[in-house]
Amino acid sequence: MATLDTSDIDQYLGKPVASSSLREPIATNDIRRWVHAMHYPNLLHYDPDFAAASRWGKIVAPQSFCIATDDGHGAAPACVGNIPDSHLLFGGDEHWFTGKRVVPGDIIANERIPFDYVVKETKFAGPTCFQRGDNNFTNQDGELILKQRSTAIRYNKDAGSETVNTDDFEETVWTDEEEQDIIKRRAAWGNMMRDLGHKERWWDDVQVGDALPERVFGPHSIASFATEWRAYYVNNWGTMNLRKQDLAGVGFDPAMGIWENDPDYMISDPFQTDGAYYGPSRGHLFPGWARRIGMPRGYGYGASMGAWGIDYLAGWAGEHGWVIHAISNYRGPALTGDLTVQTAEVVDKSVDEEGRHLVHVKHKMANHKGVIMATGSAEVVLPKKPG
Repeated sequence: MATLDTSDIDQYLGKPVASSSLREPIATNDIRRWVHAMHYPNLLHYDPDFAAASRWGKIVAPQSFCIATDDGHGAAPACVGNIPDSHLLFGGDEHWFTGKRVVPGDIIANERIPFDYVVKETKFAGPTCFQRGDNNFTNQDGELILKQRSTAIRYNKDAGSETVNTDDFEETVWTDEEEQDIIKRRAAWGNMMRDLGHKERWWDDVQVGDALPERVFGPHSIASFATEWRAYYVNNWGTMNLRKQDLAGVGFDPAMGIWENDPDYMISDPFQTDGAYYGPSRGHLFPGWARRIGMPRGYGYGASMGAWGIDYLAGWAGEHGWVIHAISNYRGPALTGDLTVQTAEVVDKSVDEEGRHLVHVKHKMANHKGVIMATGSAEVVLPKKPG
């Protein structure tokens, strides 16, 4: 029977681990690149005329942006300790936002602290380690923007490849009529944000049982996943003072490539260190390598799924609202050829001890076949009508 040796993890828990730093302040085009890659057509984050008329008076980053500035997509503190002959997938995220916004000119830093882990038996890979770690994002003034607790799924490298469903090797082929319907569904959510514009979405007008508008985007492709990949700072050559890491030391299969983001190797051969071309991340873009880790074909990034959830709720809340807390549990990946469909329902309303008016939601992400990709809950702050 397969076993999983997690004994090396214990020595790292509760202790800060190294991180990489940005070399230049955040630029407006970095924010534009991010929302483009995340399929988030909120004018506040890329259109200067719309943003100038907003409460901010300029382009600001979406709440999901901090993860773009981390060298490990949030997973680094959840991937410490050696698990021999293992692979890794993203399992989920929990976000606590302070309300501080990221703007052009900021420099974001991240203190990363491994939190805990547990081993469970799964159908996907047998004994599986669910490991959690905290990312604490601050700006150049030391102000906390976000605490993100990420979950990594670590499992035996042979177990995942043995469970690949060969029926999922082929992508969905969309007819012309179906593509026209996708365009209409995709545009509806963007039009919802346009209709809200700079107005408030009042807490008073939201009722328990309300359904949030559906958000549809895709079909996903190798091109769209590559666009996502390049929107993360670390995946562009020379953008960060990279930490030295030992991917073999955490148990990754050398056959997948162990020089990803290696600062020394990057000087002589940056292609070899680029996860889009070679390394543990190439399974996202190369179906043959995807199948080695248990995925049927090219698949999306877990950190992007976390951003999709935050953007979905923030886009509905409008510029006068914000997501204060969100949990997302990832159940399955976005695959090439698939659509992503996001829905949510208001399950409660409350006023917290600080007097903030909260809307509580349950949110869900599925593909066009109804296969669940993520589930979770969140609390969104909305303004209350005067009087």
